Amino acid sequence: MQQPAPDALRDRPATFLFLQGIATPFFSDLGKALRARGHQVRRINLCPGDWLFWSGEADNYRGRREAWGEYLESYLDRESVTDIVLFGDCRPFHKAARMIAEYRGLRVHVFEEGYIRPNWITCELGGVNGFSSLPRTADEVRALARRLPQPGRAMPSTGDMARRSVWDVGYNLANVLFPYLFPHFRSHRPTHIAAEYAGWIKKFTRRAHTRREAARCDEIYRAVGCDYFLLPLQLDSDYQIRVHSPFLGVEGFMDRVIKSFADASAAPTRLLVKLHPLDSGLINWRKFARASARRHGVSDRLDFIDGGDLPALIKGARGVVIVNSTVGMLSLEMGCPTHAVGSAIYNMAGLTHQGDLDGFWKSPTAPDMGLMADFRRVVLHRTQVNGGFFSKEAIDRAVAGSVPRMEAALPDSMLAAARAIREAAERDGELAPVY
Repeated sequence: MQQPAPDALRDRPATFLFLQGIATPFFSDLGKALRARGHQVRRINLCPGDWLFWSGEADNYRGRREAWGEYLESYLDRESVTDIVLFGDCRPFHKAARMIAEYRGLRVHVFEEGYIRPNWITCELGGVNGFSSLPRTADEVRALARRLPQPGRAMPSTGDMARRSVWDVGYNLANVLFPYLFPHFRSHRPTHIAAEYAGWIKKFTRRAHTRREAARCDEIYRAVGCDYFLLPLQLDSDYQIRVHSPFLGVEGFMDRVIKSFADASAAPTRLLVKLHPLDSGLINWRKFARASARRHGVSDRLDFIDGGDLPALIKGARGVVIVNSTVGMLSLEMGCPTHAVGSAIYNMAGLTHQGDLDGFWKSPTAPDMGLMADFRRVVLHRTQVNGGFFSKEAIDRAVAGSVPRMEAALPDSMLAAARAIREAAERDGELAPVY
């Protein structure tokens, strides 16, 4: 690995290198906005889907994954890159890029779905979730919150599910139809996209039934005043499980929770398992949950639903058990006792239950709502941008909020250099003022 980039780069405008995003024009629009601000923008496509969702000049990496690090090092030197922009910091290509950037002293701007939902996306410097630089103790949170103003009100940023589906299909169809353009690319997804779509088709054929089943379960719970704990599942492909938890996937986590529930909880308390709304249905988690319940002797106290109103389910629960999903933020904001078994930005004394899982069933610890308000303020100011990825209005708002957040990390000399380029271009009529 080569030595860090020279300090001379500080006297030039920033050069942002975009790597992989998700199936949306957000990265392309963000790149245009940064270029309009006077910054340099570069892009490396890793697959046909990346090419499809990027407008403008780009470089294409067609090599093998094991040669990526050497290629990237050379690219960073050649293009004088100062900042790397990516979605998700645990994908194999991104993990290598983040390690190289850290060694070389380059900034990494990581985007993800919002820590707080809806209406927010995450834009964080350095890393997200388990790699986040957010404070991890109550004292740090309170001290930082005291210096921050109350956050503004978020404008609604609803996504367009139909458009999101079309974009996703287009991204993956490009990868399937034109693999020869990037012959060595292998997706970070654990299963082939054709299998995932087959699972979705099967799931949609049962959608009306599963919704009725979830509604019926909710009605029964409400009617009898059921005493229950909620277990919302994450996606099995989620890197937050594979990287930031002691589990390899959903099956191990679910079995561990069900076993603890069987060992330490008392009847008539029930455990309600809720499938993730974006689970493709490729794996029959209902079958796994029921098999685990039989094995541990609690078949008569476990229910499984695909659907339901998550806030209402949290409101009625004695507690929520998760790995590290954003459901934890919602649960804590609602004042519901929450136990996280993985590394999560909110997993700290004063917010989540800090005892063991067995003790959670007997005496779940509720969050300190004052601390939660402070933590939410810190998260919003440090990492959240109002907007979304899946509608034009939401993307425009997200871009407008992301540009100043990313520029705030730049040294004054870079901002001054970019401003000089922008002003010259505006005088010459080559660039329209933006943001």
